[in-house]
Amino acid sequence: MELIYLLSTSQVWLVSVVGLFSLLVGSFLNVVIYRLPIILERQWKRDCNEWLEKQAGEDTGEFNLVVPRSQCPTCGHKITAVENIPVLSYLFLRGKCRGCKTPISIQYPLVELATAILSMLMAVQVGFGIELLALLGFTWVLVALFMIDAKTMLLPDILTYPLLWAGLLLNLNGMIVPLPDAVLGAAFGYLSLWSVFHLFRLITGKEGMGYGDFKLLAALGAWGGWQILPFIIFASSAFGAVFGIVWMLVKRNRESLPMPFGPWLAMAGFVAVIWRTEILAWMTPIFMPN
Repeated sequence: MELIYLLSTSQVWLVSVVGLFSLLVGSFLNVVIYRLPIILERQWKRDCNEWLEKQAGEDTGEFNLVVPRSQCPTCGHKITAVENIPVLSYLFLRGKCRGCKTPISIQYPLVELATAILSMLMAVQVGFGIELLALLGFTWVLVALFMIDAKTMLLPDILTYPLLWAGLLLNLNGMIVPLPDAVLGAAFGYLSLWSVFHLFRLITGKEGMGYGDFKLLAALGAWGGWQILPFIIFASSAFGAVFGIVWMLVKRNRESLPMPFGPWLAMAGFVAVIWRTEILAWMTPIFMPN
């Protein structure tokens, strides 16, 4: 009870506890980011083998978000609890596996730090309460989707659908936005990118994005309402365009390469939800001038 009192009365305590806890969540998100695409790929292989009436000759061991224990992908060294402390373990090990000295991806501490920083921003903006717990979950799922899509160009339904339904259910009583705004946000979010997808395919004969992008934008609309969709679409397109130009300049490659759109949707969606009031105040004179 004393901790709850401190969290509800002291922003310093609230932000500190949220930050420390989110570092641990970020460590778990690294597991999700690495394992979930593999879990899905193995399931797809099993489904295909069943359809073709063949026996799978691989991936027979149990593999999920808990089992087996985390290990080095190069030498198989089992990661101990001391080696799994967010950020600090990476620094202590100097970014190398304790067993084989293979460099550890910088992704791991960056995801942990990003999760903590974004969660603390949310705590500062929202304050103590049930709404903060909901929006922390929203933030953590977006971090996982950002990284999974950036690495594999996949936005798994197992993450986007629960995010969508959670937004609608939490807004039954208008926790973040009124329910009609959330429902319209989900519908318009999906249909807007769905329309762009089919129009682009009709004109060019190519597919410009995946169905996961439709579902993610629908989820963002369910959380923040239909009013934030123009900002999300504009901001995510701008983020993606800037990154694409910089990437081509760095790689000195002028060819058009497939790039994921989900990371920029996730980034813009987080910004739109956390600063929803400020963004709508800025957008109103533009779209509804006197």
